Amino acid sequence: MMKYRAVLCFLVIFCVAFPFHLFADEKSTLKDTLNKSADPEKDEASIKMLFSISELKRSLSQRITGKKALLEKSTSETEKAGLESEIAKLDEQFNDARADFERIATGVDIGLFLGKKEETFDWKEELVSLVEPGIKEIKRMTVNARNKTKLKDEVAYYEDLVSIARNAVKNITELIGQTEDRDVKKNLDSLLPEWKSIEKQITNKLHIANMQLSEVNNKEKSLIESSGISIKKFFRTRGLYLAIAVIACVLALLLLRLGARRLIKLIPGYNLAYKPFHIRLFDLLARIAALFVTLFVLVLVFYIFEDWVLLSLSIVFFLGLGWTVRNTVPRFWKQSCLMLNIGAVREGERMIYLGIPWMVKSINLFCVLENPEMEVSLRLPIEALQDQTSRPFHKKEPWFPCRRNDWVILSDGTWGKVKGLSHEMVEIVQPGSARKTYQTVDFLAQAPLNLSTNFTLKSIFGLSYDLQKDITGKIPEILTAHIREAIQKEGYEEGLIHLQVDFQAANSSSLDLVVIADFKGGMAPQYYKLSRAIQRWCVDACTANNWEIPFPQLTVHH
Repeated sequence: MMKYRAVLCFLVIFCVAFPFHLFADEKSTLKDTLNKSADPEKDEASIKMLFSISELKRSLSQRITGKKALLEKSTSETEKAGLESEIAKLDEQFNDARADFERIATGVDIGLFLGKKEETFDWKEELVSLVEPGIKEIKRMTVNARNKTKLKDEVAYYEDLVSIARNAVKNITELIGQTEDRDVKKNLDSLLPEWKSIEKQITNKLHIANMQLSEVNNKEKSLIESSGISIKKFFRTRGLYLAIAVIACVLALLLLRLGARRLIKLIPGYNLAYKPFHIRLFDLLARIAALFVTLFVLVLVFYIFEDWVLLSLSIVFFLGLGWTVRNTVPRFWKQSCLMLNIGAVREGERMIYLGIPWMVKSINLFCVLENPEMEVSLRLPIEALQDQTSRPFHKKEPWFPCRRNDWVILSDGTWGKVKGLSHEMVEIVQPGSARKTYQTVDFLAQAPLNLSTNFTLKSIFGLSYDLQKDITGKIPEILTAHIREAIQKEGYEEGLIHLQVDFQAANSSSLDLVVIADFKGGMAPQYYKLSRAIQRWCVDACTANNWEIPFPQLTVHH
């Protein structure tokens, strides 16, 4: 507790002292500006400069007087306008010379004593002034490459022009030799020196461009050497500043996040399974504040080290980032609603994703979905939930038809034990260790029958019409007792839940009974064995009681 109080006191003292420190620096800077040239001894260079400015003022004054005299004598409006323009320029030069004389003589910037000019704020100019150092630095870094490219373009351009000029001289020379007309020949003779001069001029420019290109190539260092020098220089200056900025940002982010976590634990409702709205709002605002403070720390570090290039580049980066985020505001708004638990998907509700029901356990930058039956958790980015919808659910709603190690029968006839279970694949091990794999969506489409949650066997058995008298009363009782005794003898009694034999229907050649046996889920591996055993026990009962088992008869009518 004492440690936190000490940190708090330090922050308060820093916040109070920092503005006064800036104000004191500003006053000392102004005082230094006023007194930096208070040395009573004038050096020789200053005196010479004052003498030169005095001569300039005298010369300008004489010229202004002469121009004014000419203006009074002039009668032409055009001439008067020209003289007035010249006089205005001379007056401006004279005022500048007088200000320079006073500045050198006093050693003080007289602008400090002038009235403060009213400044108009232009956000475009301010923005340009912020990004200008970065752009200049990029231009400086690429000046050699751009200059080399420019010289190459000039060489190619002049080579084309030299070729054209030589062809022109050649054509004129040939025409002079071919023509006999004096006037034409005279005109061609006067034209030839002009084009020879053009050819020579372009050739000289080509030589100059080639020479400059050769100098640039000679001054170029090897790639490894220049890269090594650049890397060393970078790590001595901007690399160091950048590393400090990154470390400061990381520390600021960690401190803010740790502080937010400690504070949020003090808010009522933090320990609830699903966080209330005010807890979520605090967490979201803390994240946003941490982001902006981190960016501010980055800019502050560059400002302290007076690295205007990195500062301007970071501002350009932030502007580009802001322009990009501008088009994603609707998406961020949806994500914010989800994080506040007021969106279409909410914590503790049920949603369908990838064709499988999930319970939303938590919503954050990364959301957690769980399926209680599958015992599978899924971590998704919050963007994946933007177009989803959840709903409240009843506690008895099923989450999946089976669990791992359950026995199932599918509509395609597959029977086996579920060994692998996920939201992607379901693996079934059939008797004999054969394995069959389904995609989870296809597995659900097979309408799986889960035998491990208890199951029922229905077996139909037909008797002769000779037993019609007892088929609905005595015979079902005898058959039930016989089957129950057989189940007990073969060790299936513990798995039996209920046994019932009823008359089902009178068929064309038999009177059918139905044996209904309910078994516990633990008997699922014996499913088909029990089905066959029931038929066997029915046959044994018929043999023991001399009941006739009919067979289908074919009657031919004439």
